[in-house]
Amino acid sequence: MLISVFGAQWGDEGKGKIVDLLSENADFVVRFHGGNNAGHTVVNKFGKFPLHLVPSGICNPKARCLITNGVILDLEVLLKEIKLLDDSEIKMKGRLLISPRCHLIMPYHKILDKLYEEAKGKIKTGTTGRGIGPTYADKVSYNGIRVFDLLNPNLFALKLKTQLLIKNRIIKSLGGEILHFQKIFDEFSHYRIGIKPYINETLTILQKAVTQEKKVLFEGAHGFFLDNDWGTYPFCTASAIVPGSINSTCGLPIIPERIIAIAKAYTTRVGEGPFPTELNNSLGNLIRERGNEFGTTTGRPRRCGWFDAEMVRFACKICGASEVALTKLDILDDFKEIKICTGYNFKGKRANYADGDANFFAKVKPIYKILPGWKTSTDTIRNWGSLPTRAKMYIQELEKQIGTKISYISVGPEREAIIKK
Repeated sequence: MLISVFGAQWGDEGKGKIVDLLSENADFVVRFHGGNNAGHTVVNKFGKFPLHLVPSGICNPKARCLITNGVILDLEVLLKEIKLLDDSEIKMKGRLLISPRCHLIMPYHKILDKLYEEAKGKIKTGTTGRGIGPTYADKVSYNGIRVFDLLNPNLFALKLKTQLLIKNRIIKSLGGEILHFQKIFDEFSHYRIGIKPYINETLTILQKAVTQEKKVLFEGAHGFFLDNDWGTYPFCTASAIVPGSINSTCGLPIIPERIIAIAKAYTTRVGEGPFPTELNNSLGNLIRERGNEFGTTTGRPRRCGWFDAEMVRFACKICGASEVALTKLDILDDFKEIKICTGYNFKGKRANYADGDANFFAKVKPIYKILPGWKTSTDTIRNWGSLPTRAKMYIQELEKQIGTKISYISVGPEREAIIKK
C-alpha cells in the first residue's frame, strides 16, 4: 500500500500530525522534495518536535524514514534534528536513510537568497532566506554539490573552489561579503563525519519495499499552492509538490493508492503573494491567536482567512486526491458565523483559480457562502456522532464544495485529537 500526503493550501496545514498518525502502520515514511523551509510540528508521547528535514514518521519505532534525492539538505539543521531526536531516545541509526543524490545547501546559497530579495525591492517574493531557490537553481544549471561529492573530499574541494570563484563575484557585485574556502571546507568536513552513517541509496530500498508490498507513506513538505508550476508563481517554492513528482524524486513509476489532501478548516499563508479570503481585521487576528499561527520554520506570523473551497477543489483535482484530512476545526469553535469561499468574481464574471496568474489572482473577489457557527468546544470530541450539528453541517458543506470526502477531522495538536469519519 502506497499513501501520499500533500498540503492542499499554502502549507502549514498540519501535515506533520497526519503523517505522524498514519505512520503508526507504515513500514517506510518518505520525504521526497523541498528543504528545511518546510516545518512539521509533531506532538506525541515522546514530546514536541519541530521537524524540518527528518520525516514526521520517525517517532514510530517500526518505520524506516527515507530522505530521497528530491530533497535539498542543510546539514547543520539536519544534524541538529538528529541530535534532538537521539536525545529524546528515538533511535535514528539504521532507521534514517538519506540518498547520496541529495543536493546540499551551501553558505553562499543563503547569502544569495537574501541579496536577491534585497535587490528585488518592492517585488520581492518573501522567501525564507534559507537558500532554497539558489540551491535548486544550481541543481538545474549543473552547479550543484551533492552528498556524493561531500563523501569524496578531493572532489568536494574542487567543486567548492569552482563555485566560490563564481559565487563570490555575484555576492561582491550585490554588496555582500565574499566567502573563504577553508572555513567552509572545514565546516563541511565536520558535517561529513556526522552524516555519513545515514547515507544509503534509497532507490533500491523503495523498489524492494514495493515488490514486497510494504506500507509506504510519502510525506509532502509544502502546500500545493507553493508548487513551482501550479502555485501562485513567483510567490512559491522551488520544488514540485504534486504527488506525481514521486516518480522523479524517488524513482518509483507508481501512483499511490491513497492520496490524502490536508487542509485547515480555514486558510493561512506566510510571506508575500495574493490571498483572496484574507482577513485583515480582528477576525483574522483572532484566528491567528487561537490557532497559534506562527511559522514553525521562520516564526513569522501567518496571514489568516476563510476556507477557500475553490483552491482546495483545484488542488484535489490536479493531485487526484482520494480523501481529505481537515485540521484545526476546534479553532473555529467560538465563531458566530463562518464563511466558505465557493469561487471568485472577476470584473463582474465568475472566475476560477485556473483562469489566470498571480496578478489575476490578486484581483479576484471571493464569493462566500455563510454558515452558522456551532459555538461549542470540540477539542475533546473523538467521534463523528458527538460533533455539534452545525459543525457537521460545515464539514458536509466543505465536502460538497471540494468534491472530495473528508476522512479525518483534527480538533487539537495531539496525535489522539482526531475524528475518523
